[in-house]
Parts: sequence; structure tokens; C-alpha cells
Amino acid sequence: MNHYQTRLEKIWEWMEQEGISLVMFEDTEGRRDATIRWLTGHPGDALLFLSLDRSLLVPWDIIMAKLYARADFVIPYNDFSRLPKKAIKGAAEKLGIPYGSRIEIPPVTSYPDFLDFVGEIPDYDILCRERSTASHALNLRMIKDAEEIAVIRKAAGITNAIIDLLEKKVRSGKVKTEADAALLIELESRKRGCDGTGFETLAAGPERSFGIHAFPAWTAAPFAGQGLSILDFGVRLGGYTTDVTLTFVREPNAQQQKMINLVEKAVKLAADGLVNGNETIHLAQAVDGLFAKSKKRMVHGLGHGIGLDAHEYPFIRNRPGSEWVLEPGMFFSLEPGVYDPIQGGCRLENDFLMTETGHETLTEARIIWL
Repeated sequence: MNHYQTRLEKIWEWMEQEGISLVMFEDTEGRRDATIRWLTGHPGDALLFLSLDRSLLVPWDIIMAKLYARADFVIPYNDFSRLPKKAIKGAAEKLGIPYGSRIEIPPVTSYPDFLDFVGEIPDYDILCRERSTASHALNLRMIKDAEEIAVIRKAAGITNAIIDLLEKKVRSGKVKTEADAALLIELESRKRGCDGTGFETLAAGPERSFGIHAFPAWTAAPFAGQGLSILDFGVRLGGYTTDVTLTFVREPNAQQQKMINLVEKAVKLAADGLVNGNETIHLAQAVDGLFAKSKKRMVHGLGHGIGLDAHEYPFIRNRPGSEWVLEPGMFFSLEPGVYDPIQGGCRLENDFLMTETGHETLTEARIIWL
């Protein structure tokens, strides 16, 4: 049994428990859902319909689907006038869904669109809810399987090689600007067989590092000059991304040194809490307490899950609803940071994998002293 089939079996089990005969996933512009790639391997825009034992993929690019996708049936989106309401009707007919059955559509569907679905297939019970098959799939995706972990490890290795190269080229003076750093990452990731970067690289020199996410993401401004510079990037391999943040430090003043010390302490404190059975909220609470003792506040979450999306379950933050329990197979970042409008920012982010015996640090981001 291949890993796609194994994942489908878990979805089918949920559908049977919920009494759902057909479910629709949608990965299109404005409604992205990487679950379709997780279940079929298809990397592009598509609809996916699952009955209790079969799959029907409706791709925008049929040539790409024939190359990458695994599904029982593949029908071009154009055959349904590229309209989800027509595709769902065709899927119900193709998969032999009996009248009166429960059909579930994505929870992000707007109310007007929901009414369109009801009007198109009035003989079925249409469900659109938060506690959906789509949300269940997100929970399943939180625990990476052996195939995913193998890709993630390889992506982390490439990330580490690029980190080393960046440090070397910054020290040698070949990377002088934010643009130099961002373009180097883009080029080197693709040279090493990656799909590209996992998200838009954030490169902020000393004059712009005060922002949690620099805007614009990078410019032609100087990088790694006196003070604090932040570089946040990830590489995407086989659909899976890494996510790391480095801080480059040159001749810091006393206040900047305190910021660096605080972030380094936070990193160690958070990593010490990576024990199977611990709740993610406890990690965030511990780090927030450390920041509070220094009269500082971390204005973003401590970390987040990573995978086919740059941000997915589990979220590691100090707020209700963040009580995920650490368990083997979880892959996530920890990224404590502190920012000042005058002094700039310092953040250190690495990627961790929970294992049967504890945790493994997969990436080698660091504070780089120049």
C-alpha cells in the first residue's frame, strides 16, 4: 500500500464515522488547500472528490495531473466549465452517490456559493461546517509519516548548506545587500533541486530589522552592517518547506546585546520543553514569562507547524485553542524574537521534529557574529 492510499484510508474512516458519502476538497486561487497534494501528489490547482472508496481528481492542468497525480479517476476541469457546482454534480454521478446522501463541501465556502451548490444538486444533503473533513485532514497532516520525514530531512540539509554559504559570502563581502541575500537563497535552492523557496524571503538590514515581517520583504538596502540584520527563509522540496531565521550581528551596542541574550535564553528554554506529552501552550507560556521578567513582550507566536504549508498545525502560542500535545511525527519551528523601533530586531528560528525519544533539531540557524 502506497502512502497516498494510507492517507486516503484515514479520510475514508472519518467519512464513514460521520456518515458522509462524498467530500470535496478545493485548491484554487483564493481557496488554497494543500491536502489535495497530500492525498494525491497533484501540485497544482484542482478539485478532489472522495467517495467512501474512490477518488476523483478534477485538475486545471490535465497534463500535469497525468504526470504527478494518483487518483482513481481524473477528469479535466474544463469538462465542467471550470465551475465547482457543475463538477460536484458530475462527481456525484461518476462515483454513484445515492440521492439523499450527505455531501460535504469546504468550510471556507461562502454562503452564496453554498446556495449555488444546494441549487445544483437539490437531491442531496449538503454540509458546510467548521468540524469538517477538511479540518480533520489538517489534524492528520500534523503528524508526518515516514515518506514526509524523509523529504523534510533532505530539505533541512539543503537549508543548512545554504545557511553556511550565506555566512561565508557575508563574511567575504560578496553578499552586501538584502537583495544579494534573497537572490542567493532563490538561486541556491533551485540549484540543489528544490521547488524554490517555501515563502517570500524576508531580508532586513539594520535599518529595517525592527519589523516582525519586513515590508517590503527585501530591498537593495545594505545588509549585515552595524547592528542587527534579520534573514527569514525556507526552501521547498517536493512540496515541503523549511522555515528558519538568522540574525547577523555586527558591533552591537549594550541594548542590542541584551536583546540577543534574551532571545538565546528563550531558545534554550523552549527547546527544554520539547518533551512528548507536553502541551504547546506551556512552551509559549514559559517563554512569555521569560520575556516579561525582562520587561519585554514577544508580539508573535513562539512557533508553528510546518509541512506542505509554511504555517500549519500545531501552533505554539499563548492563547486558548493552542493546547496541542507534543507527539512523535510533529514538525515545527520555534522562533523567539524581540524588536525595537530604534535598536532593530533579533530573532532565531529553527525547525524541530518530535521523535519517540524526544526531539531532533533539523536545522542549524544561528546568531552570526561578524
